[in-house]
Amino acid sequence: MARPRTHDLDQLLDVAERLVADHGPERFTVRGLAAASGVSNGAIYHAFGSLPVLLGRLWLRAAGEFLDLQTELADAAYEAGGPGAATEAVVAAAGTPAVFADRRPAAARMLISVRRDQLLGPEVPEELTEAMFALDKRLVALLIRLSQGLWGRADGAGVEVITVCVVDLPTALFRRALTAPTADGRPVVTEDCRERLRTAVRAVLTLPPPPPKTRPVPAKPSPPR
Repeated sequence: MARPRTHDLDQLLDVAERLVADHGPERFTVRGLAAASGVSNGAIYHAFGSLPVLLGRLWLRAAGEFLDLQTELADAAYEAGGPGAATEAVVAAAGTPAVFADRRPAAARMLISVRRDQLLGPEVPEELTEAMFALDKRLVALLIRLSQGLWGRADGAGVEVITVCVVDLPTALFRRALTAPTADGRPVVTEDCRERLRTAVRAVLTLPPPPPKTRPVPAKPSPPR
């Protein structure tokens, strides 16, 4: 049985993305994907090997595109220059879920509802697991860069504040819009909600992170008498 071409695989993953976004990974099956896409069960298994691998590659594609966009938006804010460029880079990175939802609605809905740890397991090959963790490293590198740009710090306290802005606040403010059912499957993140996120991020950044923790200097032993 011939393996689907790369272009066909992208189209197949597009269908899978919509199915997972609409029904969740628990109800996603190869049989359902075959019915929705017109690609046979055998061709799907030939291309991916197993359902966990298919889901893993689906998540990796969406998460990688999201991180590419997040980096692009942060870089554009830096390149715009000005005294507030470092703050605006964090604001831009925080707003990425809404921009991503405009461009890739099904992928955005899937990412907000599917956690990576739901996809990891013994059936997922090592190279796929490593690729997922490599995305983590890329995200951490971006968080560190944003922290350094603002405060010249790469320690845990600085990165934690950036994480609040870039991960926690967008998830809290955008989740309802990204998970609400819509007639056409396109989530609607209103401009009011986006502006509230921008305001919240700027407010959080007005308070710098706590001073780096310093290790206590061990006391010198007393000389013997």
